[in-house]
Amino acid sequence: MDEDSDNRDDPTAALSEELLADLPDDPREGLSAANTALLDDLLAGDQRALARVLTTIENRGEGARDLLAALHRHADTTPVVGITGSPGAGKSTLVDKLTDYYRERGETVGVLAVDPASPYTGGSVLGDRIRMGSTAGDEGVFVRSMSARGRLGGLSMATTDAVTAYEAFGMDRIIIETVGAGQNEVDIVETADTVAVVVQPGSGDDIQLLKAGILEIGDIFVVNKADMNEAAQTVADLEAMVHGAKPTGGVAGHHSTDVGAGGDESGERDAAGDAGDNDTDDEEDETAAWTPPVIETIATTGEGIDSFADAAADHTAHLAAADATGRRRQRAAATIQRLLRSDLGAISDRLLRANGGLDAIATAVAERDADPYTVVDRLVGPIEAAVSSTGVDSDATDRAERSAVDDTDETI
Repeated sequence: MDEDSDNRDDPTAALSEELLADLPDDPREGLSAANTALLDDLLAGDQRALARVLTTIENRGEGARDLLAALHRHADTTPVVGITGSPGAGKSTLVDKLTDYYRERGETVGVLAVDPASPYTGGSVLGDRIRMGSTAGDEGVFVRSMSARGRLGGLSMATTDAVTAYEAFGMDRIIIETVGAGQNEVDIVETADTVAVVVQPGSGDDIQLLKAGILEIGDIFVVNKADMNEAAQTVADLEAMVHGAKPTGGVAGHHSTDVGAGGDESGERDAAGDAGDNDTDDEEDETAAWTPPVIETIATTGEGIDSFADAAADHTAHLAAADATGRRRQRAAATIQRLLRSDLGAISDRLLRANGGLDAIATAVAERDADPYTVVDRLVGPIEAAVSSTGVDSDATDRAERSAVDDTDETI
């Protein structure tokens, strides 16, 4: 068996030894005494500790990343339902009733309500919990309001990390209500296992505007306020859109299995074309495809909530049958990419400051003393060289970053 085949069977075989070396056996290693106590209290079910952990995560306080690493080691896999849709569709009320539904069955629920942030002040109203009053005082429910912090996709890095904290806490269910940002609402696909798009009746033109976006991200479509006159037409429009699209097993962005090169969900079909009998193929195709249902609800009265919860449970079962670890890989990949973007963004800020600052560089470009393309190439050159070189280790990368920041004369 060649090396490429080994890597397909075990993707971690391609990782360098340095990347996974020296991971502590005890996740508490490296934590401060205060964060160790915080972690222990959270794992013991203390909601006040959970609140403090979430604050530390949002503020990126001292030791936050070490704390998150420890939480990750204790996090179980909890079903995450993401609820999105246009403003006024009734998302918050729907979340409130869905939480009630789960609580009646003895399940604990963690809710993350994400509000948009002002592009000018960075502030956020955080008013979603006003419509989630029915569970106030219930110790089996924890609601946290968060800001999107400028993310067009609807979720900040802190939201994804908060899901890890909820999982480590032991929540049975996690619900994320996201900013109603239309086609930009893509982050939720990477964080939630099941994405429900909430639409209100009479949204004909809006549906056309959102059609591409919601067909790509929606696992369930919920027509809320179904007692309105336009509800039947909205349901019919959505049904036509859903059934006119490909099943979600073959569309990027939906929560389905990864379709391998051979065409099956595991990507392990025999290269010679031996796909087994037709009955097996039919079962595999049925497993790989998910057609989003259209559910009618009246959130203010709770009507249709049971159907919504059943649809979410069906989708969770579909994911488990198709690929039990696929959603964990998807979430892990998204987290790694976001962390890299965040850290590289911080490095770029340091580079700019070390080389005279953004204003000075922008002035030089505006006055045609330099062009932005050459400037950026020179700024990132040392880092790019370190990444491209053979046998790069962490020390070499650190040295390259320090060189890029410190050597101001040669960079520009």
